[in-house]
Amino acid sequence: MQSRLINIHKKLLKHFGRQHWWPGETPFEIMVGAILTQNTNWGNVERAINNLKQAQALNPQKMVESKASNVECWIKPSGYFRAKTKKLKIFCGWLLKNGGVPGVGGWGLGELRRELLGIWGIGPETADSILCYALGKKSFVVDAYTVRIFNRLGLIKTKDYHEIKKIFENDLPRNLKLYQEYHALIVALGKNYCKPKPACENCPVKSLCSD
Repeated sequence: MQSRLINIHKKLLKHFGRQHWWPGETPFEIMVGAILTQNTNWGNVERAINNLKQAQALNPQKMVESKASNVECWIKPSGYFRAKTKKLKIFCGWLLKNGGVPGVGGWGLGELRRELLGIWGIGPETADSILCYALGKKSFVVDAYTVRIFNRLGLIKTKDYHEIKKIFENDLPRNLKLYQEYHALIVALGKNYCKPKPACENCPVKSLCSD
């Protein structure tokens, strides 16, 4: 399996080039982006983050202290803004309680992941995005693109998040840059070719696909 996963990564990298993902000027901005991107596209997230920057509210203390109605207004472009405001406030309260980004960054991966998954509104994909991209932890991110693509390729036969995560982490070298780049390339493939109605003709992994 490892050689097949690496082969796919090489094909995607050759086709798309390096993705330089996740965009964000600070670890906290990446954390906020990971929460805001739930159930929306990145363009909407960018608009919401720009609003937070203009309001000088892109820090956990300001987020906690701001009125919910203000946060809702700032992040409205990301959709589900009332629920996401609650998620952000709860997450930022947890972050401040535990010493901010430097404080939680020193925790072990297993403990930190369990803590994140215990926060209201933080599911596995959001937790792993925060771990991998904001905190530099070797935790592979699985998303809907991963499920669709690798089921079509015949490499997995499940839609269970943690089973798929285990396959990647067991079979790939434990390398942070590889984890980050591979996930970003999977997103590029899912957006451009392996859509719900696939556009297979020029797909870089067409020769490997069993669908």
